Amino acid sequence: MAQEIQSKFGTISIREEVIATISGVAAMECYGLVGMAPRNVQEELTDLLRRENYERGVDVQFNEDSISVQLYIVVEYGVKISEVARNVQERVKYSIETRLGLKVEQINVKVQSVRVTGAKRK
Repeated sequence: MAQEIQSKFGTISIREEVIATISGVAAMECYGLVGMAPRNVQEELTDLLRRENYERGVDVQFNEDSISVQLYIVVEYGVKISEVARNVQERVKYSIETRLGLKVEQINVKVQSVRVTGAKRK
């Protein structure tokens, strides 16, 4: 499926995968985010095959004149989860609106896991 925008020169069609990739890249730039969590079994199999893609953990839904995005994330242990999630929402919304010119109705963040990284032992 694709989001279509009418311009004076014709129709611009933006595929769901493009929106998901831009969302994933923007989310991964946020402090405290370790990675994106698989949203289904197919993505888990992709993880086993080690195929790198930024659209992992991102669902895009098209509304009448806007889009909604759902992100499944893994955060780092020790960070304030609500702040990380809020930063992800803001950054993804900004990226979609500025890079694609689409109206974002909502961005839902689902924290799937907390990961301990770089723990120091004495």
